[in-house]
Amino acid sequence: MFGEKILQYWDDILRDLAAVVAIPSVAKPTAGPHPFGDDCARVMDKVVEMAEGYGLKAKNVDYYAAHAEYGEGDGNAIVMSHMDVVPAGEGWDTDPYTMVVKDGMAIGRGVADNKGAGIVALHCLRALKDAGVKGNRKLRVIFGSAEEIGMGDMPYYFSKEQHPDMGFTPDAEYGICHCEKGGINFSVTRKNDSQVVKSFQAGTVVNAVPSKALCQVACTPDELEKLREAAQKAEIKFEITPTDGGASVLAIGRAAHASTPWNGINAASHLIKLLNEAFGEKVGTFFRFAYEKIGLHHDGEPMGVKLSDVPSGPLTFNLGLVNADESSCSLTVDIRYPATLDGEGISATLEKGVQPYEGLTYALLSNSVPLYLPKESQLVTLLSGAYKDVTGEECEIFSMGGGTYARQMFGKGVAFGPGFKTAPDSHAHDVNECIDLECFKLHAQICLEAMYRMLTAE
Repeated sequence: MFGEKILQYWDDILRDLAAVVAIPSVAKPTAGPHPFGDDCARVMDKVVEMAEGYGLKAKNVDYYAAHAEYGEGDGNAIVMSHMDVVPAGEGWDTDPYTMVVKDGMAIGRGVADNKGAGIVALHCLRALKDAGVKGNRKLRVIFGSAEEIGMGDMPYYFSKEQHPDMGFTPDAEYGICHCEKGGINFSVTRKNDSQVVKSFQAGTVVNAVPSKALCQVACTPDELEKLREAAQKAEIKFEITPTDGGASVLAIGRAAHASTPWNGINAASHLIKLLNEAFGEKVGTFFRFAYEKIGLHHDGEPMGVKLSDVPSGPLTFNLGLVNADESSCSLTVDIRYPATLDGEGISATLEKGVQPYEGLTYALLSNSVPLYLPKESQLVTLLSGAYKDVTGEECEIFSMGGGTYARQMFGKGVAFGPGFKTAPDSHAHDVNECIDLECFKLHAQICLEAMYRMLTAE
């Protein structure tokens, strides 16, 4: 089987993965020639350098994305990965930007999401070139630089480059995700009318459950005691430190991906609940809204958007960012909605839920349309065959809430790997992100087999 040939490049794969993990490529929209920041530009330069070093054609598309290419023909099959990562956060056991191999695991920010899969795909191209495989189309590995902040890199890339005939993104789990929920980000803002909350900070990105939330409150000694009593009864840990005229309150939760918010503990939501229980109406309109219409729910029920469908399952709702100072307040929510439903209609319902609260402003920040590719399609059949022939097992066809580059493929692609449901938790978007190397090797073989079949398919 052709996929086995990737194993001869294994040491090079780990070396190259360590090199890109060492670049802290957190995407940040930036004016000038580097649209997502200098570190994302550095990692684009690095993957182009690697590809050209292996004798592949490579191109940097104005630092929005880059690609490596093998083969000839009018058609274009693609594998889409991303080289940007979420912020490292606090609490790592090792330096997040120094890849460590220990006990059969590789540890570092981006090894699982998504630098590891991108480097494997690059070496799959190398393996196809070295073997002199003659294909029926071009085969490209695309390296994006802004997947984690809304995928604004891909519209620009595809405005300059050929659209795909087929493709996959190794940025999910095996088997094949043929259905991705739609994605909505919205914000709610207001002037701060709270009598107690002077500042509030929670979250670093909207597509993760915030693991910590910190606020400064102004309160009397009696109110401080009531706050402490409420904290002792709470479901999570709070650290309350008296200050001059009030207190500093830190909530400690647990991070998780926004598509599976039940796997985390939302520190922002719990802190907002505590403030409302301790101070009542004095928290002000904004924090009362967040308590009453969001609360600890992750299904959107208080906002009237508890929805579900058969192909993709229930809507998920994650309060990802909360910020306040003495003059203003804002929150941002990440929603993954069922693939057969309409995002504009959901947004209208959300806006109605905000309207009863005086002074609040609702804004729809983004609406990513869902992805749905029939199970009987040529691509799904091709990838299923590659998976079965490598693993000896049937390939599951499933849907998910995570938003991947598959929805950027104009209805021609799916998410396929690299994770396995039986593998240890990769802690993607969390501290101590890791990959099991034996599972990673299996993924590499599946990936090469799939790329071989896309390249040579009639």
